[in-house]
Amino acid sequence: MLGAIALFALGACSPDVPDARPDQAAPVSGIDLSAMDQGVRPGEDFFAYVNGTWVGATDMPADKSRYGVFDQLRDESQEAVRAIIEESATGDFPHGSDEQKVGDLYKSFLDWETRDALGIEPLQPELDRIDAIADYDDLAVYFAETMKRGLDAPLGAGQVADFLDPSRYAMIVSQSGLGLPDREYYFKDDGKSEEIRVKYVEHIARMFDLAGFDGGSAAAGTIMALETRLAAENMTKEKARDYANNYKKYTQDDLRALMPGFNWDGYLGELGIGDIEELVVYTRDYAAALDGIIADTDLETWKTYLRWSALNQSASRLTQALDQQNFEFYEKTLSGVEEQREDWRRATRVVDSILGEVVGRVYVKRHFPPEAKERMLELVGNLVRAYEKSINQLDWMTDATKVQALDKLSKFTPMIGYPDEWRDYSVLSVAADDLYGNLERASLAEYQRHLDRRNDPVDRLEWHMNPQTVNAYYNPPMNQIVFPAAILQPPFFNMAADDAVNYGAIGAVIGHEIGHGFDDKGSTFDGDGVLRDWWTDQDRSEFEKRTGALIEQYDAFMPFEDLSVNGEFTQGENIGDLGGITIGLLAYKMSREGKDEPPVIDGFTGIQRVFLGYGQVWRGIIRDEELRRRIAIDPHSPAVYRTNGPVRNVPEWYEAFQVAETDALYLPPEERVKIW
Repeated sequence: MLGAIALFALGACSPDVPDARPDQAAPVSGIDLSAMDQGVRPGEDFFAYVNGTWVGATDMPADKSRYGVFDQLRDESQEAVRAIIEESATGDFPHGSDEQKVGDLYKSFLDWETRDALGIEPLQPELDRIDAIADYDDLAVYFAETMKRGLDAPLGAGQVADFLDPSRYAMIVSQSGLGLPDREYYFKDDGKSEEIRVKYVEHIARMFDLAGFDGGSAAAGTIMALETRLAAENMTKEKARDYANNYKKYTQDDLRALMPGFNWDGYLGELGIGDIEELVVYTRDYAAALDGIIADTDLETWKTYLRWSALNQSASRLTQALDQQNFEFYEKTLSGVEEQREDWRRATRVVDSILGEVVGRVYVKRHFPPEAKERMLELVGNLVRAYEKSINQLDWMTDATKVQALDKLSKFTPMIGYPDEWRDYSVLSVAADDLYGNLERASLAEYQRHLDRRNDPVDRLEWHMNPQTVNAYYNPPMNQIVFPAAILQPPFFNMAADDAVNYGAIGAVIGHEIGHGFDDKGSTFDGDGVLRDWWTDQDRSEFEKRTGALIEQYDAFMPFEDLSVNGEFTQGENIGDLGGITIGLLAYKMSREGKDEPPVIDGFTGIQRVFLGYGQVWRGIIRDEELRRRIAIDPHSPAVYRTNGPVRNVPEWYEAFQVAETDALYLPPEERVKIW
């Protein structure tokens, strides 16, 4: 919940937009013709037309729940990162150096002999702290204490840029503490959901047995019952999108009125913020209900639940047996994965999560040319100008709101490739034979870093993804769009490719992230990142009329007979996707003004190549189990609908591919949604 609150991930006009591509040799196509199935009518299934041959010929890797363009690039990024990490792991570096920390953290994950020999000994201090809980006041203190060490509790806490004053930090508390991915897993009555609940209880019992805990079967039932009570009070993911109604500040007196039985003095004191004047309670109905659940649940039940929580979240850092059982449920049962990823890939992810900017600094030097950053900045400028033109021409928005929207657009800050300032990890101690301790110390150091800066001005230069991450994001309080280096490669971004393909691919990604600034959540922040209503009532109503129509379109997509896409939950990403391709196309057309017709390449016009460039970035396959899981927890629509859903709303797509009224994707003009 706290992560979802912070970021949206892949979330009069200038007369001319310059070419995205500087003068050079004739551009390459940038379209993978071998992936296309040109026997499919584009209007029947544009995803299959662009990607169908690849989909039909590609087997799912046994260690993956989905596989496509993102996954291929992530694999390549991991291989590049592995080379960097293993130089540190095999070299001789001074203790305390960044290289020593990277190498020893990597080795500590791979050292199964030591991990198996230790058993659950590294977890014992945590279990002792749970055993020492003597009353409900101690319980509240433990909720705070365990979070600092990177574990979970029913009341989570974190730091964000204050939505009401983004120049300063705010502390925020929110719901947490479930072992299944989302509250709906506890209540849906279809056969698949019921099967998952049965297997979850069996998994808990098996984990207790492997850890040497007594009474696994009985404990599993107790834990499931308590988690179900907590889940029943969880805010739904749809309601969690409503920042304006959920982001409320509470004084300490307000907190005690909200949860009168809770030991707020102990909780806040343990977090190191006992003197705080206000903090945000994002899920206040849940917090009020939690007060009652705490009081009428006996301490032994809470201790049983907390032992499970600690064991569950530590499984992948303990023994092979616990790690494998954790995989059997969370990867195989929930996502359909057949086998574990290679150990080196998993170890690389651990290093990335803890020391990512150390690795990223080297990655950028080796894999991100300066000219790529220059060209991306040019493309971002072109997309901003296209948004400016589009906003000025909107027929549903009044001038008063347009002024505010254009002000926000003018204040967007692009961050390309890598941070200007790199993180300092000098306080972190890493040992080659102590994976559990390494990760615990990293969590404590990260919490202390946040605590130390809570009264400082917000660090506007901080990145929330590493340069080697294949993704992008929009940060509402900072009004920043961020593109790590690793996403800036084909098929997203191709320095040698025809402009049309780049506008359809990375141009649509840029447009998508800018679009998050104007989606259902981002549109509640102004140009300075302040959460405030800058819309007229009439314009908000017109906006919601259009987003409502988009929700209905996506609700109608049925990946399974018993399960549809959740149009309300995915609306922000769908708005971003629609804005991305719409504005990417407009920027391309603006770049061609006053110029000759673009050449036909591989039999496709420039406009067609924009759409083909867009469609091929969503190329992928996915397991049924993973598709069900993502529909429950992921605010992005499945890839096939990220392709087909937006294009059927764009008039130029119909003309470019001669889409007929009899085609499956055809929408009558009056049903097509145009927002930005």
